[in-house]
Amino acid sequence: MVYVTRKEHFSASHRLYNPDWSDERNEAVFDKCNNPRGHGHNYVMEVTVAGMPDPETGYVIDLKRLRDILNAEIIDKVDHKHLNYDVDFLQGIIPTVENLAVMFWSAIDAKLPSGKLHSLKLFESDNNFCEYFGEPVKIKKFALQNESAYAELV
Repeated sequence: MVYVTRKEHFSASHRLYNPDWSDERNEAVFDKCNNPRGHGHNYVMEVTVAGMPDPETGYVIDLKRLRDILNAEIIDKVDHKHLNYDVDFLQGIIPTVENLAVMFWSAIDAKLPSGKLHSLKLFESDNNFCEYFGEPVKIKKFALQNESAYAELV
């Protein structure tokens, strides 16, 4: 088995906030990351694909093709965005580095033309990162504020 990795970068803002909790509990749990206007990170994402090299090309996966998939499915959608508001496939989730890794995995897993997605490592800072290997994870999805307000009006 051979493992190849592509590294990508993006900048984004987010707010860690559970809408089911009080402001006090959100502040106690998420601290500075609960800033109502959000805060930003310069993220680094490493995606590793495993497989046997194709005898004709020597590639597990063409890294240019992997770059294009990562850009189309993730980077172009999240770079310089507010993850809570601007990214459709992240709507309603708490955008922790853990939840982002799981969501990013599901955005690209079926798109790979060869090899198998082995790991996705997402760095939120030099000191904080998450590594995900594709195990099933349940992520709670909260109703969006506009949806909740609409439901109450009906």
